[in-house]
Amino acid sequence: MAVLWAKLKIRKDSCADVSCGAERRATCIKISPLVKESSSSHTMDSLYHAIQLVCVYAIPLIFAITLHESAHGWAASKCGDPTAVRMGRVTLNPIPHIDPVGTIAIPGALLLMSAFTGGGGLLFGWAKPVPINPWNFRNLRRGMLLTAIAGPGSNAIQMIVWALLLKLCVAVGIYDKFVLSVCSAGISVNLMLMAFNLIPIPPLDGGRILRGLLPERAGEQLDRIEPYGMIILLVLMVGGGLTFFVRPFLMFGQWLVNLVL
Repeated sequence: MAVLWAKLKIRKDSCADVSCGAERRATCIKISPLVKESSSSHTMDSLYHAIQLVCVYAIPLIFAITLHESAHGWAASKCGDPTAVRMGRVTLNPIPHIDPVGTIAIPGALLLMSAFTGGGGLLFGWAKPVPINPWNFRNLRRGMLLTAIAGPGSNAIQMIVWALLLKLCVAVGIYDKFVLSVCSAGISVNLMLMAFNLIPIPPLDGGRILRGLLPERAGEQLDRIEPYGMIILLVLMVGGGLTFFVRPFLMFGQWLVNLVL
């Protein structure tokens, strides 16, 4: 299940930092206007910034969600469950994975609000969950564990790929602000998607992973939490407690990026 949560820190007058050593801070997205400042109204300026922001995030976000969900389905098929394959969910076509509300409406509205307010904001969204029939797994516990790991694992790989692309662009002298901003957004989006989904609360992937590692009796107790999982996450998000769970995975992801950069 791909769920994205991120705190955006965006300034209109900022740009992608591409100086030597600065690429290591690529997980904090900085986006500069692709059009020059003019005497146009503040509304038009905010509109340009909003369009730019959506374009920068759209490419890595679509890739991140599509590969995350496809990875779940692919792992499930390798463990014996062909449900996702038969329903066309193991595909690089993003359309089957898109939830009109969770993938487009809510993230788009939040990005636009961040652009118009000119400051930080909250990015939150989700994709259609991949259908899995765990009773088809050759080994139930192993199948659930590997299928859950596959989603965040795909985001870790994408994060490294975007970091390599950013490093390559700088190495060959490509300093186009849009290209560098997309690469930086790719690192940030996948870092947050990986970290958030690894929170050990069902129905997130981290909860599934924990379920596969726990003894059966303890796992059954965890299953009882699942109907209230999203409520718990919302309470933690509003109360600021979510950072406690996300920080270790963010630090791990940043460590991986630093190895590349």
